[in-house]
Amino acid sequence: MRYRGATVGCLRLGERVGLTRPPGPQGLVPPRRPRAAMALLVFVVLTLTDVQWSVPVGAHEIPSEVRILLFFKPEGQRLRVLVRAPLEAMTDIDWPLVGIEGLLDVPRADPFLRDASTLWLGDNVFVTENGVPLPYPTVAAVRASLPSDRAFEAYETAVTQTTGERLPNDARLVKNQGMIDVLFEFPIGSDQSRFAIYPRFARLSSQTQTIIRFLAPGQPERVFEIHGDGGMILLDPRWFEAAWRFVKEGFFHIIDGAEHLLFLFVLLVPFRRLRALVPIVTSFTLAQTLTILASVYDMTPAALWFPTFVDLLTAASILYLALENIVGPRLERRWIMTFAFGLAHGFAFAFPLQQTLQFAGGHVFASLVAFNIGIEAGLLLLVALLVPALTLFFQFAVAERIGTIVLSALVAHTAWHWTWERYDQLTQYQFVWPVIDALFLAMVLRWLMVLVVLVGAGYIIHGFVRDNEDGNRRAEIGEAR
Repeated sequence: MRYRGATVGCLRLGERVGLTRPPGPQGLVPPRRPRAAMALLVFVVLTLTDVQWSVPVGAHEIPSEVRILLFFKPEGQRLRVLVRAPLEAMTDIDWPLVGIEGLLDVPRADPFLRDASTLWLGDNVFVTENGVPLPYPTVAAVRASLPSDRAFEAYETAVTQTTGERLPNDARLVKNQGMIDVLFEFPIGSDQSRFAIYPRFARLSSQTQTIIRFLAPGQPERVFEIHGDGGMILLDPRWFEAAWRFVKEGFFHIIDGAEHLLFLFVLLVPFRRLRALVPIVTSFTLAQTLTILASVYDMTPAALWFPTFVDLLTAASILYLALENIVGPRLERRWIMTFAFGLAHGFAFAFPLQQTLQFAGGHVFASLVAFNIGIEAGLLLLVALLVPALTLFFQFAVAERIGTIVLSALVAHTAWHWTWERYDQLTQYQFVWPVIDALFLAMVLRWLMVLVVLVGAGYIIHGFVRDNEDGNRRAEIGEAR
């Protein structure tokens, strides 16, 4: 139930909404000191029996989708914000209707349109100028529009129509198919100020998409695509503001990702000493950094199947490392596989990054560096937590070798299901051989350049691992003497 009178109180100026994140996966506790043979059978038994755990979910109605179009243009000492939204999202309004078709009574609709513009749109547009909240906007114009109207394809036509004459009295407009166009005006100090907007339209629907087109004086148009509640958006951020946002994006992306957590878990189970961890973590970092850069700069296949293929490789990487832990991992083999699978994880990191780069403003490279810093910070935090926890677990709960087998078997069971499901999804796509043209050859040339960089990075890591092993041997010889 919604309360019209509580709207302004709940959405008061300057209110900040905290975003919560889903908790990470809970740790799995292996049985007490099972026999080695029983531990080896865990993965086989779980896979063959195909145990599935499920939680009953209540039925939900299919959520409606709402798309909001918004122009944001500062002009002198006036800020104009044009908004177009569907009338069906304006609930709690007793619209004047005629006929059994639910047609809007256009001659009597003006006061209702104005009420809807403030209750559902004006109350949800929060703007700041140089960090200072602007006062509540003035409704300069409001009208209803036909669903076929295309005036909001450009700012000039949108202003002309919204401020012009309303629909004819005999217009046949079905209320649930019509649109409401509103022109809001804010007083500002200067059109050269730095602006931020919080479009709080998520409550209009469970699936709300907001398209913001920022028209700054003397600058090219900048487009933002927001899904749900995107929080406060800096329309022209400084480099350090963009960098801080992407540090947080990278940090929480790896912390919240169940796949990345399981990958790191099976990676650390057999190798917890610092000397062994350095080449493994370094190889993963280099690989994912290179593929993130390649993906962001349009050096990846544009085929629809590619994201599913990357998801398949990500699940397969967890499955492989878990099975290798059961068989018996070796450092010289582990860093190579970590480097190879790090390429796939880099693409997985890059897909959500491509959606958020719109918030980088003119600081794309700084944002990429900051995103990688955030990932590495999250990676180091997880290593700092997992290594002591695993050490204590193997010291007091179960023998290390048996515990490694049991934990890896449990992870492998989950990864096996992920791999199989994603392979099934991948087979649904129709693969088409690329057309060999100038564009294809240019992409191949770029990837050859990336391959040279990958080979060079692998050679450097190989030398580091070799020196690391020589150091271990000398230390062992010294201890023996």
